[in-house]
Order: sequence, then C-alpha cells, then structure tokens
Amino acid sequence: MSMTRRTMLSVSAASLAAPYFFTRSAQAAGPIKVGVLFSLTGGLSIIEKSLRDATMMAIAEVNAAGGVGGRQIEAIVEDGASDPKTYNEKASKLVIRDKCVTVFGSYTSASRKAVLPVFEKRKNLYVYPTFYEGFECSKNVIYTNAVPNQQLSNFIPWISKTLGKKKFFIVGSNYVYPREMAKVSKILIQQQGGEYVADEYLELGDSEWGSMVNKIKNSGCDAVISNVVGDSIVAFYREFKNQGLSQDKIPICASVTSEIEIAAMGPEYAAGSYSSFPYLMAIDTDANKSFIERYRKFVNDPKAVTHSPLQSAYMGVFLWKQACEKAGELEPLAIRDAFKGQEMDAPIGRVKIDGENLHTYLTPRIAQWGADGQGKIVDEYKEPLRPLPYAAYGETADNLFCKESGLDSSKLKL
Repeated sequence: MSMTRRTMLSVSAASLAAPYFFTRSAQAAGPIKVGVLFSLTGGLSIIEKSLRDATMMAIAEVNAAGGVGGRQIEAIVEDGASDPKTYNEKASKLVIRDKCVTVFGSYTSASRKAVLPVFEKRKNLYVYPTFYEGFECSKNVIYTNAVPNQQLSNFIPWISKTLGKKKFFIVGSNYVYPREMAKVSKILIQQQGGEYVADEYLELGDSEWGSMVNKIKNSGCDAVISNVVGDSIVAFYREFKNQGLSQDKIPICASVTSEIEIAAMGPEYAAGSYSSFPYLMAIDTDANKSFIERYRKFVNDPKAVTHSPLQSAYMGVFLWKQACEKAGELEPLAIRDAFKGQEMDAPIGRVKIDGENLHTYLTPRIAQWGADGQGKIVDEYKEPLRPLPYAAYGETADNLFCKESGLDSSKLKL
C-alpha cells in the first residue's frame, strides 16, 4: 500500500493537536503509568536490556517534548528474568497493582504467550516489538515488528534464485518461534523447487553446538536456515567457523541474527552470512543516522549497535503516544482502537498499523554481513508490505483470516 504525502501530512498534523481530554487538567491528573517488561537478567538479557533502553529513550524523548497531551509518562520497569513464568507474574503486577494503561515488553514468543492471558482477561494492552512467527490474532496486542510474509516470503525465494541454493538445513532453538518459522520455511522451499534435508533443534540457551554443526557438515546441504535465538547464536556461529565451514559454500541465512548478536560473537564469525529484517543499521537515511547517534548517547556507548526489535521498541512508544492523543482517553481498549491506522516516519522508514490485525506495514530487506559487523542491504522492497500473520496457512491481502472482528478459524489450512 502506498503512503501519499497528503496522508503523511494529515497524520503529522493530527498528532500535534492534543485533545481537550488531556489539556484541560493534564498537570492535575499526574503522570501516565506504563509498564516496561523485558529480561534484565538471564540468557536473553543480552538482547532485552537493549529493548528496555530503547523504550526508555523513547519515553524520555516524548516527555522532553511535552509528554502525551501535556502529561508525562511514568515508566515502571520490571525484569522478566528470561523466564515465561516470571513474565506472567510481572505482567499481572503491572496491570493489577500498578494500574498501567499499557505495557511495552517481551522479546520471545514464549514470554509473549505467557503474558497474553493477563492482557486478554484484564482488557489491557501490550505492545510487542519483536518479529515473530504469526499465527496469532489477539485484540490486546499491538505487533510492531515483522511476521513471516515480511521476513521469509522475500528471503527464501531470494536465496534460491540469487544464491542458487536448493538444499536447506533448518536449525533453531526449541520453542514455538523457531518451529513455526521452520514450518513456513518448508512451504517456501518447496514452492521454489528445493528441499530441506533436516529440521533440527537445541534447547534455548544451549551452548554445545559441536554435534549439530557436524550434522550440517555431513548433510549435503548448500544453505542453512537459522532460527536460533539468544546466546545460542554466538555459540552456533563460532562453532560453524571453527569446524571449517565456509559462508561462501554453505551460507547461514538467519531470521534472528542481528547487529547485536554479531557484535557479541565477533564480526569475523558472521562475515558472508545473511539475515532478513525490515530494520538494519545500514539503512542510509538521515532519520536512521540520527536515531543511532541519539541511542549511543542515551546509553553512553559510542559503539552501541541498534537492531530490529530495538527500533520497533522505540517507534512503538511514539505510535502509542499518537494513539492516546487520538483516543482522548487512557482506557486501554480505547487506545487500542485508536492505534488502528496510525502511521509515522520511523528510523526504519514509513510504518502503519493495520486496522484489521493490529500488525505493522513494514519494508522487507535482506542484508549480507561484513567483517565490520554491519550489514550491506542486498535486496529491498520498494514500499511497506501489508502484514499477514496467517500467510503460511493461506491468508492473502484479499482473503484475510485475522480481522477487526477476530480470527476466522474456518479458513485455516492446518
């Protein structure tokens, strides 16, 4: 869907006009409480601390510019501790005890699934910043990152046609996201006339990758689809190189590996591999360069990297601000309804919240990683692509499964 200049200007003008609900008693009403729920300890903290930082940076920028309709945002930060059970407990605290009107949080699908019952039961709102496997149609979640049709539907055909790869070894961490992404990958591989020679998993956080890499080496594959998550990415790529496998001959093509994991492992281990993300540090715009510079200043680290969920966490706060001001009230489901159709120019480019499924229009991109730890964009769509969380099950832009009224489960091809 194309975004016209008239649409951009009208949205920008609407976002500047704070409604009477806020302005008449903003100071007396006090701050607006929101939750910030990410893992600050445990195996996923390498990623999730940066999501916390990006969220807090956006909140600080909104507050510095006058807040939401004249009211400041008060962030209540909790640690999910890389544990779904802890996530559920902390989400309950934020919603029930702290009375947060919205919570920004989660990196993994396991943690999102753990908190979902809290937000659906309590009719509250969760803003989720991570690319994920789709196959979800909640009316209490705003999804600000990619679904498979924005991350794999461009990637696997490109690998087959541009790199000439036909035999794929699929590897992942053992939970819902990697398994669902593997399911989508198999469909796309077969559509391209290729084959998958294996579909293997290790537990989330596992650092022993010797046996798995040996399987890859002896499998006869000519490409690896990696849905490995968290600290395990570092161990996997290092073992891949240590066993003498070449990215030139058997490239790792990842749905998760981003700038932050590459910085953690050492760029030499990922050089020559590929990833598919709508957001990359390599996006060459003034808006993105400014974002990177401001983030580095905010975290006081001149070498800090930005990455896809981090950028989505940041822009989610601004989309939420616009939705609050459009709603003119702070009832969570009113904010949810006002999210529909919200759009903005973010560091990633133009984005828009789909009014039917509460997912985000994003521009698919593919990057090859260099020895400097940065990606070179080798393929990019011309405009944002509509999110289709059930694309793997037959959903198309002309035949939506997830609508404003809910999921039409009769259309699912399981």
